[in-house]
Amino acid sequence: MKLIIPMAGMGKRMRPHTLTTPKPLIKVAGKSIVNWLIEDIAAVCGDEIDEIGFVVGHFGEAVEKELIQIAESVGAKGKIFYQETAEGTGHAILCARECLKGEVIVAFADTLFRTNFNLDKTKDGVIWVHKVDNPSSFGVVKYDANNIITDFVEKPSEFVSDLAIIGIYYFKSGETLESELQYLIDNNLREKGEYQLTNAMENMKNKGMQFVPGAVDEWLDCGNYAATVFTNQRVLENKSHLFNKDAASFGENVTIIHPCFIGENVSLKNCTIGPHTSIGSNSKVENATIANTIIQENCHIQNFNCKNSMIGNSVSINGESMEYSLSDFSSIGA
Repeated sequence: MKLIIPMAGMGKRMRPHTLTTPKPLIKVAGKSIVNWLIEDIAAVCGDEIDEIGFVVGHFGEAVEKELIQIAESVGAKGKIFYQETAEGTGHAILCARECLKGEVIVAFADTLFRTNFNLDKTKDGVIWVHKVDNPSSFGVVKYDANNIITDFVEKPSEFVSDLAIIGIYYFKSGETLESELQYLIDNNLREKGEYQLTNAMENMKNKGMQFVPGAVDEWLDCGNYAATVFTNQRVLENKSHLFNKDAASFGENVTIIHPCFIGENVSLKNCTIGPHTSIGSNSKVENATIANTIIQENCHIQNFNCKNSMIGNSVSINGESMEYSLSDFSSIGA
């Protein structure tokens, strides 16, 4: 099984955090978004993922090395591909054309999910979907009595379906997908100025290929800081068995209200931490009450009360109490 992860976008809705870290590498519950995504897909697909193609901008050698290590952590070979210009989802996937061989999963790296469904490989494709209350805000699928997808509808003005496409797809034939994406480019078939994956899937469907929906139980968005803080909360709840360390091991006068993630070499003193809080490695927190918050690595936080916040790497705070969205290397009152 091959996995392609397009992640070359700028992540503008997540600024200031994405000014220094690509959005898929921002950590929730101690791991990057893309790391959790890969682990969850591996659990669903049934087969080993032997190759992961990351489609990136020019993020630098350190980011590329981290992505390769993430691939290797699930036993896969990681490959880096570049999307030089933003020309749509179809164009991004085609940048990793050498991974379009055999069975392929395509997963856009700004969403996490929770599901118990088993991947149906008897069909030509599976599209991960989630039932939503406001389908007019999403691309949705329409399907028949046999659960075969009949239409892809982008932001329908009238109700046709409440199953929103979450951005993860299985294709039985990567070669067929490559051919259909190349057809769009060769014939300059754009939608809103870009080459879209949905147009390729529409062509495949019209040629008799069958796609079915794969319904997920929960869809977690990481599009902005508030959504990412909520995603951190849900990951901690869904995987609480991974995180609940003994508060006594962290420092003096410490209360941990689970679920929480506490990284390596974290120093806590006179603190109440949690619930739903993640504190990254090598951070120091003193005289603080912190809930429903992400604090990344190498931070020094003291005399501080906060909730519903997202604090970047190497941040220093002393004596402030409010809700924050702070980028890396920020300093307040320190």
